[in-house]
Amino acid sequence: MASNQKRKDVILNAAYKNGTVSVSYLSQELSVSTATIRRDLHTLAAEGLLELTHGGASLVRNWDYSFMSKSMRNVEAKQIIAQLAAGIVKDGDQIFLDSGTTCFAMAGYLRGKKGLSVIVNSVRTAQELHAPGLNIITLGGQYRYDRMDTVGPMAAASLEQLRGYLAFIGIDGISMDFGMTAIDIESANIFGLAIRNARRCILLADSSKFDAPGLYKIADWQAVSAVITDIRPPQAWVDFFARQSIEMIYPQDAACPTKTHINLLGIV
Repeated sequence: MASNQKRKDVILNAAYKNGTVSVSYLSQELSVSTATIRRDLHTLAAEGLLELTHGGASLVRNWDYSFMSKSMRNVEAKQIIAQLAAGIVKDGDQIFLDSGTTCFAMAGYLRGKKGLSVIVNSVRTAQELHAPGLNIITLGGQYRYDRMDTVGPMAAASLEQLRGYLAFIGIDGISMDFGMTAIDIESANIFGLAIRNARRCILLADSSKFDAPGLYKIADWQAVSAVITDIRPPQAWVDFFARQSIEMIYPQDAACPTKTHINLLGIV
């Protein structure tokens, strides 16, 4: 039987895809009783995430489901990147994970690490990292319900007290001339600060993000040590990264997605 949180994730994803969900469908899909599903729906309605209907629930009107929307795009690519990125992290490391869906996917591969300190501005990622041996540092600030993260001056003030970590940054788009970008200014500000205070920055970018910049700049290419992606980038990007002395990490072949084509960061 799926855990409470896993059931809620399935329910919300189904609601996002279809607009509505029924008790009977969810009961069969999750192999739990209709009474359990009704309790889950009532809980999600109390949290303001769903509206109860006869026999099920629907999405709340005018609600921004940004995190769920992003989490359902390029799922396989994100999992490949997340596993490769987690392979860089060693026991005892200090790292920063941004609040995006790729870093959230990465969290699942980090729970077996020992003595790891993880800085996050995402409540959801902090919950995903719950495991013995992990030290989780959450940034305070303005909470965004749609993205399940914290931003703003208070989050920045917390981050200013931290140094010496390895930053993993997922982005909304990249371009050669503009650098790495986000689609909202709050994320761009907090991620840019995380990069400036880090000892190294590893960029996480699936193939759909190349040559598709967002509106707000996060940082220049000089701040990036390596780029992890799901497939070999186009040759123009390969040449560009070589000129910038940025390491590329991507799967060698589909049969072994965690075996990297370029093994510059010690990934096996």
